[in-house]
Amino acid sequence: MEQNKVLNINVVDVIRMLMADRRKVCIYSFVAGVIGVILAFGTPKIYKSTVLLAPEESGAGFSGSLSSLASMVGMNIKVGQTGDALYPEIYPDLMGSTDFIVGLFPIKVRTDKTGEEYAYWDYIQNHQRIALHEYPFVWMAWLKEKLSSDDAGIGPGHKTDPFRLTKKEFGVLKVISSKITCTVDKKTNVITITVEDQDPLIAATMADSVQMHLQYAITDYRTKKARIDLDYMQQLFDEAQAQYKQASHAYATCADSYQDVNLQKYAQKVEDLENEMQLKYVIYQQISEHLHLAKAKVQERTPAFTIVQGASVPIKHSSRPKIVSLAIWMIFGFILRFSMLLWKNRQQFINI
Repeated sequence: MEQNKVLNINVVDVIRMLMADRRKVCIYSFVAGVIGVILAFGTPKIYKSTVLLAPEESGAGFSGSLSSLASMVGMNIKVGQTGDALYPEIYPDLMGSTDFIVGLFPIKVRTDKTGEEYAYWDYIQNHQRIALHEYPFVWMAWLKEKLSSDDAGIGPGHKTDPFRLTKKEFGVLKVISSKITCTVDKKTNVITITVEDQDPLIAATMADSVQMHLQYAITDYRTKKARIDLDYMQQLFDEAQAQYKQASHAYATCADSYQDVNLQKYAQKVEDLENEMQLKYVIYQQISEHLHLAKAKVQERTPAFTIVQGASVPIKHSSRPKIVSLAIWMIFGFILRFSMLLWKNRQQFINI
């Protein structure tokens, strides 16, 4: 009959085992701590800059007030819906899109220490410090790139196509996307945009630029229909204005030519031209009014944003303190040696 084996660990025996092996336990902890300190000093510092943005609520006016009052008594009345598909909850998805990230590529950034200026894609691709533990992966990627077909990358005369990115462009896009964080408070709809970078000035510059790009994207979406209508009304206004001027010129010319002529057919021609000029003027006046309404509509649809907290250059880095890294690695070294001792002396802890 097979016997059951029960693991019975006595705290006193464990302490004695550690005391007997204290020299190697200290060596393991010390070596792990040294490794942790080396990795900590070999990892670039990260700075974070944060922007707080409060967007305008859609659906204002009487209909918006009525919906708010209805929601207070538990009723769901959707009055005066604007059909707006861009609400704050999807702003993080918008900022993570390819078109949005690619729009950040040409932004000019300046380093805090040297004052050198680069395009953001160039800075990400060629001027980032590499952490010590990332070197093996960088070498593997470099070797893979050399063995594979050449990639054109991004050059001064190259225009990035979001529909078809090169491998280097896609790599830069992934890095930039990982540096930008956007969260939305569901209660207050306050948008928090955080950008991290190895350079504090670039972190603040990009936080401000991301905020402006988000505002532009939202404004462009919400005013698109109104701007299309405005362009159409402007085209009609230009045509009506040209037709009215033409009719006015024809009437004035005819009236001056037949001023001293008393024949009825000439008087009728002048009257017809005058009537046509009046008709063109009425159309011109009506379209002019519609044009002003279209301009007002664009202004009405343009959202307003409140900057709760603007971007600022961070003074302190947000990386893990080196003393914490030292403690974590020393604990890891201790756990490693302790596990090895338990495995080595497992027989004395098993009761049969």
